[in-house]
Formats: sequence, C-alpha cells, structure tokens
Amino acid sequence: MDFTAAAADLSDDLVALRRDLHRIPELGLECPDTQAAILAALEGLDLEITTGTGCTSVTAVLRGGRPGPAVLLRGDLDGLPVAEQADVDYASTNGRMHACGHDLHVAGLVGAARLLAARREELPGTVVFMFQPGEEGSGGARVMIEEGVLDAAGERVVAAYGVHVATGEYGRFSTRPGPLMAGANELDITVHGRGGHGSQPQTSLDPVPALLEIGTALQAMVTRRFSVFDPVVLTVTQLSAGEARNVIPPSASLGATVRTLSQASIDTLTEETRRLAEGIAAAHGCTASVDFRVDYPVTMNDTDEAAFVGDVVTERFGAERFELMADPLMGSEDFSYVLEQVPGAFVFLGCTPPETDWTTAPWNHSPLVVFDDGVLADQAALLAELAWRRLER
Repeated sequence: MDFTAAAADLSDDLVALRRDLHRIPELGLECPDTQAAILAALEGLDLEITTGTGCTSVTAVLRGGRPGPAVLLRGDLDGLPVAEQADVDYASTNGRMHACGHDLHVAGLVGAARLLAARREELPGTVVFMFQPGEEGSGGARVMIEEGVLDAAGERVVAAYGVHVATGEYGRFSTRPGPLMAGANELDITVHGRGGHGSQPQTSLDPVPALLEIGTALQAMVTRRFSVFDPVVLTVTQLSAGEARNVIPPSASLGATVRTLSQASIDTLTEETRRLAEGIAAAHGCTASVDFRVDYPVTMNDTDEAAFVGDVVTERFGAERFELMADPLMGSEDFSYVLEQVPGAFVFLGCTPPETDWTTAPWNHSPLVVFDDGVLADQAALLAELAWRRLER
C-alpha cells in the first residue's frame, strides 16, 4: 500500500499541528494541553480512544474492516526544560522547548492515523496508536504498558514501530538490527567523613579529596573493566560538598549517568563501582555509600523487523534514503520498554534543514536545534505503510 501521495496532501495540516505544539511544550507525565490537541486532531476518525490515568496519554485503536492481528505505532509528546534560542517564527512561548522533536512525532503519528483511518475497510487487522508523555526521564512508556496499551486491541500486538527525528541528513531514515540505543543508568556516590574547620584538616576526615579521587578513578575503570566491543559511557555530571568556603563538610557526593549495551555490563558496574568507591574512601579514613540504578533498558530492535523497515524504506523512498547504522547510539529511549515485550523496530529520520550542514548543526536537546517539518508527510507515510504491510504479513 503506497501512502506517499495521500500523505503529501496532509502535509500542510501536519506542519500546522506540529508548529502549534512547538509553541506550547509540556514536561513529564502531565501534558494536558498537548493531550487536548491530540484529541482534537483525531476527532472524526473511527477510533476507540482512551486516555491515561497515571499520565496524560492517548491510546487510539483503529479496527480494520478485514480480520487480522494488531500492531502498534508510537509517538512521544513531552518537551524539555530548555529555553529555546532557535530563530523560528513558531518558537516556544513558555520557556520550555521541543528540543528533541517530539512535536514532530505527535504530528507524524496523527498523520498515520488519518491515512489508515481513510482506508479502514481495507485494513487487514487493528492498529494501536500510542501517544506517550514522559519519555524524557519519566518512563511514560512503562506507565502506558502498565495501563494496558500493548493489549488495547483486546489481544497483544504482534509488532511495534516508532520514528524519532534527529539532527541528520534531511529525509534519510536509519536503523540497525539488535541494540540501537544504550540503556540509561544512574550512579550516586556519597563519601562520609568527619567535618571540621578548613584551617585544621588534620582534625577532620575530609571527604572531598576522596570523592575527587573516586571521580577520576571511575573514568579509568570503564577503560579497564569493560570490553571495547561492549562499551560503557560513564559521565560524572554532578558534584556536591559544603556550602561554606572555610568549612570541611561531613560528606560529599557525586552523580553520574552511565550508558550500557548489555546486562553483563550492568552486573559488572554494580560490583565494581561499589568496590572502587568503598576502597578509595577507606584509604582516606572515610566510608562510601553507592546507589546504582537502572533507568531505561537497551533499545533492542528485532532483527527481522529492522530488516523489514529497511526493505520498506528502500522500496518506497529509494535506497539513497536508507542507512544501515554500523553502531548503536549511546543515548537512551524508553520505547525500549515496548521492545522488551514486543518485536519491533525504532528508526531515525534526519531532518536538519537542507540548507544547513547537518554535520555541524546543533544536536537534539540543544536550545538552538531546528528540525525541518517538511519530513512529516514521509514520516506519516512510513508509519502507515509499516503497520499495513506488517498486518498483511
């Protein structure tokens, strides 16, 4: 089924919806204005719509006129606490920003719903549209799964797909089989000593030198305890100690983000970070407490589904529009929760404005990033065709 011509006819409406959403980004699990805009955009379609109780999600079920299984299409919808600096005439008006392109994800998924609803009688099965808040660290996908999105059709979906826009060559789709994006983990270490006067360090047990040594040692650890073929990225992003310049604090702490591609790495990190922190702290006469937490799992594409996406993109848009990624990205994504339970694939879509050098353009999450919404028609067409062809298969 070729949806490209019909999607092109929807382009102006999808661009207008995206820009309306771009002006009003909301954060986390509670995005009521965005939810209202989605409901309005879906009005009049033959959909079974439910909204979340644990978050402002929208689940829309389209039942085809022909029997068949169910598949899921997902778009996330929350923004970031970033003040927009991009020079666009539809810039955010509330001090937040759709700096990761979730406004395009919503508009593209609305487009797919409209394309498929227009051919409902021919549709060989059911499509579940998953409009998800809380991707940026709140685990909205997990909340929606707990509320039954994977079984919203009355049966478990047999496959799931999502598209994520990114800084990249305009209009190029890219994905890979297996691990696509890293799992996200959080590490907090606190060193406990004994406070005192800054002029008399010999009378205290200063936790600050121990903490700084731990921070440096963590960087060396990931190069000596992990294979380069199963990489770990550990970045210390927070340091906290005393508030007064002349006081040695009783404790000092650091926070780090840790990205992994395997459970084996998580198991090793859990053991090694504790051993390292406790050992260095003890050498300074202090103690250490370590908290290592798994946040998002690895985003794992099903091998067959990733190949299916590549085949559809190549057939519909041309081989030059598809890239098979050599390596995973070390960023993280909570669509991983869906792909833990359902075979599927996640695909990137480059949408740096064509007149801009994408290799030097601001990346996702930058206050300066600009996404060209001319890709929306192709995004909607691909999602619709993936659903249709997977149901036929």
